[in-house]
Amino acid sequence: MHQDEQHGPLTGFTVGVTAARRAEEFGALLERRGAAVVYAPALRIVPLADDGELLAATRHIVDSAPDVVVATTAVGFRGWIEAADGWGLGGRLLETLGGAELLARGPKVKGAVRAAGLTEAWSPASESLTEVLDRLLDEGVAGRRIALQLHGEPLPGFVGPLREAGAEVVAVPVYRWVDPEDIAPLDRMIDITLARGLDALTFTSAPAAASLLGRAEKRGLLPELLGALRDDVLVACVGPVTAVPLRARGIGTVQPERFRLAPLVQLLCHELPAKVRALPIAGHRVEIRGHAVIVDGAPRPVPPAGMALLHALARRPGWVVARADLLRALPGSGTDEHAVETAMARLRTALGEPRLIQTVVKRGYRLALDPVEDSEYTGS
Repeated sequence: MHQDEQHGPLTGFTVGVTAARRAEEFGALLERRGAAVVYAPALRIVPLADDGELLAATRHIVDSAPDVVVATTAVGFRGWIEAADGWGLGGRLLETLGGAELLARGPKVKGAVRAAGLTEAWSPASESLTEVLDRLLDEGVAGRRIALQLHGEPLPGFVGPLREAGAEVVAVPVYRWVDPEDIAPLDRMIDITLARGLDALTFTSAPAAASLLGRAEKRGLLPELLGALRDDVLVACVGPVTAVPLRARGIGTVQPERFRLAPLVQLLCHELPAKVRALPIAGHRVEIRGHAVIVDGAPRPVPPAGMALLHALARRPGWVVARADLLRALPGSGTDEHAVETAMARLRTALGEPRLIQTVVKRGYRLALDPVEDSEYTGS
């Protein structure tokens, strides 16, 4: 569309990023396309190089070789090899892995496997653990030992079906997710979401989604958060596994076909503009986005108070909205209707097109919807 030629497709939208890993890279991709980004890592990653649980799992594997090894993440697989080297078990572990059927979930994991001097037996094109699970179950796993390199969560949806089918599953916890050291950014993210200050909230891991929901529950805000995520904020996940804790709470999500950051950004570039209806107002084409307005393809940054008024007017385009109703839409405005007039004057200045909003004497204000389109938007 012509407006996206003049500005980024995410101009005017605010996107929340909960990622702990690669958050800056992800945010830069969003900002390059015009988005305002709010950062709040929902978790932090703690390597388990000195952890007894990982050492015990590694010794168990080299002492009793598995039939199948599933490598789920590149960083986790590399960390496992490095930790084994530190314990003097690196050579034995590589030898054991080389004798097993080694499955790598996706090209990055495949790269880490080959960098270790190993060769994967198979890797799914979809980068999906579900496809790995389906392959194993189709092959038959009864009586087989399967080592699963975890990526920060237990993966019961993967382990359970294998054990039910007769496999022995050895979990290899290379790193785990824990609460962030500073919880304040996560609390701010929750508060901004409740205030409908986000257009989209993104997740790149299931533990991050569970962490945000758990924090909201601890603060007594879970029902309000669920309402915001179900009704007003687009929830975007890097893949279906990440979406599981959200869908369990009845939250609809979107995810790209390829489970990567760049396709996730492209998905947002499509989904967010598609949610905005272009209105024909006073001879202009107007899109009212989260924190900016696009007038004839040109972005017009608008102060928060002005955006609050615009969103209130846009709920019923062309209809008169009373000053009292607009006052209620203004954050922290109290009871003085003069605040509406002040905010409206600033809004008109920011828009650069004063005729977009009409003053209806003694009644309020309305968007000056073009007459030819009135019946579509106002029902008149």
